[in-house]
Amino acid sequence: MFSDRFDAGRQLAERLGHYAGREDAIVLALPRGGVPVGYEVARALGAPLDVFLVRKLGTPGHEELAMGAIASGGVRVLNEGLVRQLGLTDRQVETAAAEEQEELDRREHAYRDDRPPPAVRGKVVILVDDGLATGSTMRAAVQAVRRLGPRQVVVAAPVGAADTCERLGQVADEVVCALEPESFMAVGMWYEDFTQTTDDEVRDLLERATHGEAAGRGR
Repeated sequence: MFSDRFDAGRQLAERLGHYAGREDAIVLALPRGGVPVGYEVARALGAPLDVFLVRKLGTPGHEELAMGAIASGGVRVLNEGLVRQLGLTDRQVETAAAEEQEELDRREHAYRDDRPPPAVRGKVVILVDDGLATGSTMRAAVQAVRRLGPRQVVVAAPVGAADTCERLGQVADEVVCALEPESFMAVGMWYEDFTQTTDDEVRDLLERATHGEAAGRGR
């Protein structure tokens, strides 16, 4: 188990050492939980840190069940099989997507203010989250980043379901999951402290990363 997301980030960074010191590497963390993890990864690799906005599309009436995800750049990933199985209409899907787009836009402004999105063309992009369950959110992130012309896309997480990590290997150039337990259940099971990361913490970590300061928590 990991004590918290900072500890998870430090352990994950050990698996990404081959990217240390590369001037073409950039760490993009998925808010909110991926940011503390990404902070430690970026610090260990000597790479810049930014966020990449992705929102899960919850199934109407069962919001914890992901039917897909949306990401910056207008990318949408849907589990078509699940949508058909549940008999969801186009209107239900569009309503869920519109609601999540509103939150995605809010966070974009909250985290970045007026800063432009990171330039990733020709770079090695390391997408980081605190865990991979279904992988729909990360898949959306990979597809969105691809549109920006990176040299390579790496998916990295402290823990992930083995089949999810394998499937993501079909869309990413490399997948690094520090732990791939046979009995996965849920991401939070693998953390002693899985307290929700706040918007203020995300902003603080991005500011600290920009100025090369150590994080206040997890030290």
